[in-house]
Amino acid sequence: MLGTNRIAAADPNVSNAALALLTAVKAINNWMFRWVPFFLPVLQRAFGASTGQMTAVMGIGQMAGLTSLATGRQLDNGRERPAMLFGLTVAICGSLLATVGNVAAFGIGYFAMLMGIAWVTVAGHTYLARRVRYERRARVIGIFEMSWASALLVGVPAAALLISLFGWRGPFVAFAAIATVIGLMLAVAPDEAEVLEDAVAGTGRVPFTPLAWLSLGASASIALCGLTTVVIIGTWLDEVLSVSTAGIGVVAVAFGAAELMASGGSAAVADRLGPRRSTRAAMVIVLVGLGVITQAGSSLPIAALGLVLFFLGFEFSIVTSFAIVSESLPAARGRILAANVAVGTVGRGAGVMASGSLYGLFGITGPVALSAVAAVCAITFLTLVDRHHQTLPLA
Repeated sequence: MLGTNRIAAADPNVSNAALALLTAVKAINNWMFRWVPFFLPVLQRAFGASTGQMTAVMGIGQMAGLTSLATGRQLDNGRERPAMLFGLTVAICGSLLATVGNVAAFGIGYFAMLMGIAWVTVAGHTYLARRVRYERRARVIGIFEMSWASALLVGVPAAALLISLFGWRGPFVAFAAIATVIGLMLAVAPDEAEVLEDAVAGTGRVPFTPLAWLSLGASASIALCGLTTVVIIGTWLDEVLSVSTAGIGVVAVAFGAAELMASGGSAAVADRLGPRRSTRAAMVIVLVGLGVITQAGSSLPIAALGLVLFFLGFEFSIVTSFAIVSESLPAARGRILAANVAVGTVGRGAGVMASGSLYGLFGITGPVALSAVAAVCAITFLTLVDRHHQTLPLA
């Protein structure tokens, strides 16, 4: 499935089988850690930790994405498969380590799971960006990123069931086992080596351009916007809206459906409307959703409406942002995508670490306000990208 450096003069495409396996690898990685915020109260009780302690540990874990900087040159040379296998293995080890049962072990394990998803994400996006033209790239990335929605549609409800049957360790062990099977499938998959002519790594070091930095700024702002509010949702639903563990699983399915719609929408319309234009529109939807959340009070229907709008806009924008970043430095797509994961990591980590304190001081309004500021920053960066991005065929 994943190979190296045979140059194709035409526009090579990614087979359905390869795209399905890539998506499965990223999906199980997402399952391993995305259930955690929704059941944060369960883990707090198991570890005897506070909300602030848990969000601080998770915020530090987000910094694992910085390790993706080590992958850029290797990915530009076509070593996507080793990077994905390494990431998957690290995530499996982290998931199992978290079962030790204390905050320190969970923190190290969570760091490893986030390191795994960072490597899998940047390798998967590099594989697609080096093989699919920009004009068609948002579609395949949209399909690939349906793996993110699958964590809420399948992973979180499965985690709720596993917790009910086996306790809080259940999801950590079960998802690690599934990841092992998928990793073996990846290891034995056949190669597809063709890449676009402009995606062959050169011998020199390509410097980052102002356009590249603006694209990275937009992506990091989107990440900060999303994770600041996402990480505290489970606690808010539990404490303020009195949603049970099973109920949180049901709510997560609704959010997952919204995310799936967003990923599908990206796959269906982003190429037609233009990734940058459609991403700005999605961030406006995020702002509307955040506004609705602040008006929810103790009403679950209003809260659910706001969260669905928020998830819908955030998921669409994060998916399309990958296409934007991947074309901001065509001669070094591996490096720019690795840098994208790294700067996004800083944004996500800052948001996660701030969310617990902001929630403690101001309730849900605190994290929402920071998310809103980040959304405005993302829109600003995307507008500046439009002004500088003269070479891309789509606006």
